[in-house]
Amino acid sequence: MKFVSWNVNGLRAVAGKGFADIFAELDADFVCLQETKLQEGQLDLEFLGYESFWNYADKKGYSGTVIYTRHTPLSVRYGMGVDEHDHEGRLITLEYEKFFLVNAYVPNSQDGLKRLDYRMRWEDALRQYLQSLKKPVVFCGDLNVAHEEIDLKNPSTNHFNAGFSDEERGKFGELLKAGFIDTWRFQHPEEVKYSWWSYRMAARERNVGWRIDYFLVSDALKDAIGRTEIRNDIFGSDHCPVELTLNL
Repeated sequence: MKFVSWNVNGLRAVAGKGFADIFAELDADFVCLQETKLQEGQLDLEFLGYESFWNYADKKGYSGTVIYTRHTPLSVRYGMGVDEHDHEGRLITLEYEKFFLVNAYVPNSQDGLKRLDYRMRWEDALRQYLQSLKKPVVFCGDLNVAHEEIDLKNPSTNHFNAGFSDEERGKFGELLKAGFIDTWRFQHPEEVKYSWWSYRMAARERNVGWRIDYFLVSDALKDAIGRTEIRNDIFGSDHCPVELTLNL
């Protein structure tokens, strides 16, 4: 089974940049998108052979997630069941016979880390939610953190910035210790490759980026990990898609 995750930074915008062709090229069983920035009824974007499940933020033009799937789920959950965290359309869970698929758009801690306290509460609630699922988990999305120095171009100058604070990196480490594997880093322990670039200062052209988009899987799925890719050849957003194939 092939899984794709992509922060599209506005699905209406990327729909006008060849998204349908990219979607066909990806040819995935599951396509998980973040930051759709949609409300229900604003965009009719369906694909033959796929069902879609959408989680919209209460706030217009903000956040939002969707999963396109070729496989009808046993159940669907929106959010994590915690009211404080379930109004921004950030989480979708699909249940299958052998696993849960969880698509997340993790909150950004913002300039000056002004939303860091909320981010820490979200991280703890998310970890508890993932651990509560009674089957192996495939967890993906824009997790808004570069875990190690190898995961961004300029670690020293970003040490106290959103996405590379000690607190955010520590929560990512706690999640791994709770029984998850960073699939791309597991397969590529020394490789430098990024999934997000600022729109400023020609960052993508200069490859001044961050790896903040991930597929994590439960330890129980370690032997099922197949191909992992960061598709930095695909444009249309400030992020690029990341891919995982699982031999299930």
